[in-house]
Amino acid sequence: MSTAEGRERGRPEWFGFSLRSLVLIVIGILLFGLYVGVLLFGENSLEVLNGLYREKAQLQAEKKHLQQENQKLQKQYFEFLQITGN
Repeated sequence: MSTAEGRERGRPEWFGFSLRSLVLIVIGILLFGLYVGVLLFGENSLEVLNGLYREKAQLQAEKKHLQQENQKLQKQYFEFLQITGN
């Protein structure tokens, strides 16, 4: 339907679109914006992923520290067993 036909039938048009089309376009844009917002700031966001990477690095460092501590304690334990003769 052309602009002239729309005016003849009493249907207003903006930018070549009917009111219904414009409303659907606006709703689509809002839904897409909501989707992008959830991706950026929701539970599956990049920020959460980076936080998990930091936590993984921290846990690996703690694991290495505990392994070294365990080695020292095992050495002390075996030295104690030698001293006591068991």
